[in-house]
Amino acid sequence: MRKKRLYWTLQIVGWALPAIINLIFISALGESPEQMRRQQFEAITQSLIPFLVSHFIIRNVIIKYNWLKVDLGRIVSRVLALILAVAVLSGLLNQLSYLVFRSAEYNNGDLLLQLTFDFLVTAFLYVIWTTIYFLYHYLESNNRSLKYEAAINEMQLNQLKSQLNPHFIFNALNSVRALVDEEPAKAKIAITQLSNILRTSLIMDKKRVINFNDELNTVRAYLALESIRFEERLKIKYNIDPRSNHFQIPPMMLQTLVENAIKHGVSNLVDGGIIEIKSITEDSVLKLRIKNSGQYVHGVKKPGKKGGYGLSNTKERLKLIYGSEATFNIYNENDKFVITEVRIPQGI
Repeated sequence: MRKKRLYWTLQIVGWALPAIINLIFISALGESPEQMRRQQFEAITQSLIPFLVSHFIIRNVIIKYNWLKVDLGRIVSRVLALILAVAVLSGLLNQLSYLVFRSAEYNNGDLLLQLTFDFLVTAFLYVIWTTIYFLYHYLESNNRSLKYEAAINEMQLNQLKSQLNPHFIFNALNSVRALVDEEPAKAKIAITQLSNILRTSLIMDKKRVINFNDELNTVRAYLALESIRFEERLKIKYNIDPRSNHFQIPPMMLQTLVENAIKHGVSNLVDGGIIEIKSITEDSVLKLRIKNSGQYVHGVKKPGKKGGYGLSNTKERLKLIYGSEATFNIYNENDKFVITEVRIPQGI
């Protein structure tokens, strides 16, 4: 309904405006009453005929032959042919109206000149009208496509985020379970830390992106929990650029990468290993670098179980939120360490 109202508003105002301007100039010229009536009639006719032709002929042809859904490059010649045809028709209708109502009298030379002038003016106006008509529908169609794509992306993001919490909870509960029988006191502390982590993650999970510092605090709490289980087998290092706090990242992203580093790296080594988290800000880009003990081959860190779920999840979320502006890379630094790197632009 709003679209139809907009069309008629533009149609009426657009074609009435030239007539109104002409009528104002005619009134200012101070011609005789008879001459003024003729000129006023011509001004109204010159707007009324294009109004009717554009709506009943040009618009109907475009809709009937479905030109709005055809690539413009394939139909431009047909559109121009239609414009030339209706421009000739409009010129003839103008002259016919002048003859019927005797609003003007021309000799043969004047008639040919007037027909040529009417043809050129109306053809130009129809080109403008058709351009606006196609442009409006193109932008509307493109806008609908963007909204649809955004809705699909949001659904996929929500699905990916909904997968992360159960995955994280399962890993964290496994860590606590390992302490229950052997060290009940530490298990109680771990359960308290786990409840705090879960409370924070459930709040953050509802957001598309969160402040980097908030995500880092969750990671610190998680690694503190894991330190209870691994004790001296887990060494943690932080090298955080203070400017990183100005950036936002997807919730649970860094957390997932750290979990992945422990599960497929440190936990499978007899002597344990290190987790080093580093952030660098450069040219409005946040660079995250996670270094962990272990090896990475063909999408699976070894030695250990088959995995890599968190990596595919992270790649997909980065792609949905940032497109090609964010990058993800994982590789072996040497035969002892794996490097995971993420580059995220400032703002989305």
